[in-house]
Amino acid sequence: MPTPSILVVDDEATIREVVRRYLEREGFSVREAADGYAALEAIEDFAPDLIVLDLMLPGIDGLTLTRQLRKRHRTPIVMLTAKGETSDRIQGLDLGADDYLTKPFSPQELVSRIRAVLRRTGDNLALPGQALEFDGLRIDPASHTVRLGEQNISLTAKEFELLYFFARHPHQVFTRSQLLDTVWGRDFSGDPSTVTVHMRRLREKVERDPSQPRYIQTVWGVGYKFEA
Repeated sequence: MPTPSILVVDDEATIREVVRRYLEREGFSVREAADGYAALEAIEDFAPDLIVLDLMLPGIDGLTLTRQLRKRHRTPIVMLTAKGETSDRIQGLDLGADDYLTKPFSPQELVSRIRAVLRRTGDNLALPGQALEFDGLRIDPASHTVRLGEQNISLTAKEFELLYFFARHPHQVFTRSQLLDTVWGRDFSGDPSTVTVHMRRLREKVERDPSQPRYIQTVWGVGYKFEA
């Protein structure tokens, strides 16, 4: 299963490096961005499971970025700010941030906050190893099994990985390119139609009526999403 991926957005390289080291030590996969524009590109590129977002950023500030993200994504956000004013923290939370820390902060506390946010947002994102259940469809990574009602569903390893990835990010739309990078890996050199073939096979196995899918839906002109 893919490890939880975290995007760290901060214009201070030292802070990014320290946070990255602590998160990688705890088993997270980490990407970095130094400004708001780079953050938007990274979010569209690899769809992180959580974003650590500095409030004071060049280009697009953290509050504006949060506002833009919440129009399209439900990805959890932990906000960092050098400001101590209550109004800034309240505004960040009102815009959709899930938690915040004021600089200077303890990296250990940040890791704990991230884990707490990921647990709290269990309806949107599951930690690795957690079984998921949606309207009769149960996906259990521990036993690598899928059940639809009382029926056991036999999936290939890649089909299971693809389904579990979708189920961990319900309602979020992914392009074929994003799925290839995330599920198959950036070193994959095959045809993008691989995604289309796997999606068709997956629907044939987990949907009661593949022609009218309940879970795995196509967003025409964009990609696919999982509806919980």
